[in-house]
Amino acid sequence: MTKAKLNRTPYNQPLVEQRADPYVYKHKDGYYYFTASVPEYDRIILRKSKTIKDIRKAEEYVIWRKHDSGEMSKNIWAPEIHYIDDVWYIYFAAGREENQWDIRPYVLECRDPDPINGEWKELGKMQCAEEDEFSFRAFSLDGTVFEHNGKNYFIWAEKVGVGKKISNLYIAEMEKPWKLKTVQVMLTTPDYDWERRGYWVNEGPSILKNNEYIFLVYSASDTGSNYCMGMLYAHKDSDLLDPRSWVKSRYPILSTDREKGIYGPGHNSFTKSEDGTKDIMIFHARQYEEIVGNPLFDPNRHTMIMEIKWSDDGMPVFEFQKQVSE
Repeated sequence: MTKAKLNRTPYNQPLVEQRADPYVYKHKDGYYYFTASVPEYDRIILRKSKTIKDIRKAEEYVIWRKHDSGEMSKNIWAPEIHYIDDVWYIYFAAGREENQWDIRPYVLECRDPDPINGEWKELGKMQCAEEDEFSFRAFSLDGTVFEHNGKNYFIWAEKVGVGKKISNLYIAEMEKPWKLKTVQVMLTTPDYDWERRGYWVNEGPSILKNNEYIFLVYSASDTGSNYCMGMLYAHKDSDLLDPRSWVKSRYPILSTDREKGIYGPGHNSFTKSEDGTKDIMIFHARQYEEIVGNPLFDPNRHTMIMEIKWSDDGMPVFEFQKQVSE
């Protein structure tokens, strides 16, 4: 435990402690599948639960471990589990033992019905379209997949420029679960002051839908208390590969709330409640602001939960809510 003053409140009770970049997928069998970054950044884990709250006490299984050297041997970050065409896939980022910042997106595949006990096969680095000269050539991570109108899309973060570089978000249509069909299109770059604290960052994309719009929620700035969340949205009938289809929020939708003891909220996923009527956001945050050393290596980013409310004009409302610890 990092030596810091905890600010425990009814609003910041973890669903799962020391699990960052959480991803929860509700499968057609009624079970929730949970994965996340572990503090050691050395493995990929899965939990399975009938309810969201029981993810907290569900048994955790290691389904893959990092290599000793070469590709996928360092900084195993932000895994997501998806079910595409009746096959399980996990998308994650990894570096090399020889160069830990040589981060790229990778793919695992499991063709067995049970992703916990099934066999996972490495498919290697995510592939770009043949005519794409830029994607995945530099520091790139946080890939997510979503389906819309019969097409699968991939959204990810990639750094460009010189010096500290800038992390932008890109989108492309997918040809197959491990390869893109179209050339990348940039959706957002850090335009505003709240996206430029510590580092200029847009990353951690996640998708939420309602009957009219597709919402892209993302994280911005460095991974300490500056970390916060912004949003883009596009009409469901628009061209999702056209940046002009997307509207960007001027201000963050969630950021550090010192009164409620939530610091650096970010890198979320969305799922549905057990009865399918509510939208639930799973995100990570800390319970204190002061961090000793590099925030990336502070282990206490905990998985937390929030129910999404909806305004009369069809926009999602993000508000920290009281939690009951068990």
